[in-house]
Amino acid sequence: MKLISFEHQGRATYGAVVGNNVWDLGQALGAQAPDLKSLIANKLQAAAAQVVASQPSTLKFDQLTLLPVVPNPGKILCIGLNYGEHVRETGKTITESPVIFMRLNESQVAHGQDIVRPPESNRLDYEGEIAIVIGKGGRRISEADSWDHIAGYSCYNDGSIRDWQVATSQWGPGKNFWRTGGFGPWMVTSDEIAPNQNMTLTTRLNGQVMQQATTDMMIHSIPRQIAYISTFIPLEAGDVIVTGTPGGVGNKRTPPVFMQPGDVVEIEVDAVGILRNGIRDE
Repeated sequence: MKLISFEHQGRATYGAVVGNNVWDLGQALGAQAPDLKSLIANKLQAAAAQVVASQPSTLKFDQLTLLPVVPNPGKILCIGLNYGEHVRETGKTITESPVIFMRLNESQVAHGQDIVRPPESNRLDYEGEIAIVIGKGGRRISEADSWDHIAGYSCYNDGSIRDWQVATSQWGPGKNFWRTGGFGPWMVTSDEIAPNQNMTLTTRLNGQVMQQATTDMMIHSIPRQIAYISTFIPLEAGDVIVTGTPGGVGNKRTPPVFMQPGDVVEIEVDAVGILRNGIRDE
């Protein structure tokens, strides 16, 4: 099942997508699950599937204003330097533990919305990634149990303002400029993607392939990420883990390639779909 968050008639809601048809699950399920995060937390995916099976759709996907897949996650935890080619192009070394940084909700846009280049920098870079949404919370989750804690998968663009990222040893500012990251278009529920299924991740800028890798190339696997993060903080339903970008980022190309107003960037995960965003100046 594909699940989205969106706005309709001035109301934030969420729904299920089949082709171009959308079922407004926020309206159908009401107070028991007013948003996608609560649907996940209350384990109502079967109820959502029943709505799709028993009721006609009322909306069209191509007419909606989308929101980031989970608009209100408690945490967005990102993995840095998680593909060998990216580690090599940055001149870094592989670390025994995952590199972790965090993004804020305000730094994201949805599929179909413009990523915003701030006036403080022209070094806006793309980073195609796979996002996982936590379905069942927990502390000190074992790698063996980790797949049971995933609600679904999405596409993510960890857009980065490079000069602000490297200005100090802390990456936070460069990773959190307003509306620089993309999250969408939907979450594909984990029952449709097998545990440890090898997925292909591709980033295209104006139609040109800039990054491509498969998940078996990760240095720290998805189970390792969940186990490591849940050691230092409990994970909760709706939390998002952004699993790392492959080599080919614009900042490390010769000459560098940064996103410009009018560009279109696409992040494709073969098992999920395509996240597409334009670029504009703030």
